[in-house]
Amino acid sequence: MFFERPNAGSRALLVHIDQQDSELATSDELKELVVSASLEPVWCATSSRRFPHPPTFLGQGKVEEIAKSVGDVEAELVVINAELSPTQERNLESALNIRVLDRTALILEIFALRARTHEGKLQVELAQLAHASTRLVHGWTHLDRQRGGSGRGVGASSGLGGAGETQLEADQRMIQQRTRRITARLEKVRRQRNQNRRSRKRSDVKTVSLAGYTNAGKSTLFNRLCDSDVWEADQLFATLDPTLRQLSIPIVGKVVISDTVGFIRQLPHTLVDAFRATLEEVAFADLILHVVDVEADSRAERVTQVEDVLREIGAASVPTLLVYNKTDLIGGHSRIDRDATGLPVKVWLSAHTGQGLDLLVSAMGELLADNLVETQIALKPDEGNVRAKLFALGAVLHEDTDPNGIIHMDLRIDQRDLIRIQRQVAMK
Repeated sequence: MFFERPNAGSRALLVHIDQQDSELATSDELKELVVSASLEPVWCATSSRRFPHPPTFLGQGKVEEIAKSVGDVEAELVVINAELSPTQERNLESALNIRVLDRTALILEIFALRARTHEGKLQVELAQLAHASTRLVHGWTHLDRQRGGSGRGVGASSGLGGAGETQLEADQRMIQQRTRRITARLEKVRRQRNQNRRSRKRSDVKTVSLAGYTNAGKSTLFNRLCDSDVWEADQLFATLDPTLRQLSIPIVGKVVISDTVGFIRQLPHTLVDAFRATLEEVAFADLILHVVDVEADSRAERVTQVEDVLREIGAASVPTLLVYNKTDLIGGHSRIDRDATGLPVKVWLSAHTGQGLDLLVSAMGELLADNLVETQIALKPDEGNVRAKLFALGAVLHEDTDPNGIIHMDLRIDQRDLIRIQRQVAMK
């Protein structure tokens, strides 16, 4: 409604900021982001700064250099790999005479392209509104620029004079009204999700959420586990909308698996807030599968970035299993790494080839079945339905049948399932 999108294929001049002691993304990741936004990177300049230059972030000399490069490569917009203040963005656009996108605006653009469901689109728009609200200033607004600079937006249709204080007030009112409407709709979604989670808890159904740095292979793994058809692609933020499927795990039984948005360095707070209802699926999970691209540069830093976001959304206390994906690309073998107590902490696998998926399912079962007991049970020949249920639960370690037809079974089973089985046998 309020946002002018860059044309697909627009030529983008990239400016990577190389700051000391900074956690900004690499220039390669910046190029990936730009391509994911359907833009064409035509040149990448680098600016080494310890501290941002207050008026333009870059400094006068670098601005003049970029202004020349814009003409040389016929760029249609400039993308800065940093979060700019509204004043810095405005000053750069004035100096370069071209549209400027900072890192937050670029990621918002990608999210806008990826959102498929009505809910996803609302969450993206809410984040865009929060970002736009900081860009409203006296005498100049992004909304006015996005109308083509004519000043004939809402203000004109309401009989207000062009850009200025009255236009600023109109823009603020539009954003506030739209924000309230979207927030109310998303609150309904949030309440429905809470109700669904309570229903799963009452039914004793465990929930597993996939999390990880964007493009780590979460959706490929999700599809492998659940035999699903969630859209997957080798690009950043391929999945935005949460998808839930059922999976049967030995011993544990049925669990719900959710795939959701990927994380990234400096994920804008406006997006974290807007996608709160979606990210709560991770925060309320019984187990998080933290998917890691084993081949990625700065793998350890990416793990840390994801852990930071998990803390921000209140998921730091949820049990987590690290899943090192794409081992086929490094010639590695699948395996489970365990801690000093013997519990799984890492699984190495390839979602692409499927190698190691059995190890992952086994590790998930160990971590989710927190009330396991080992016991024996004897079943009569006519209790075949109980026997079938025990096998369906994956609880049978060994069985023998004696000369009288009595089935003797060694079990490793969740205590709650054992109680149900014992009640079923006692009722016969």
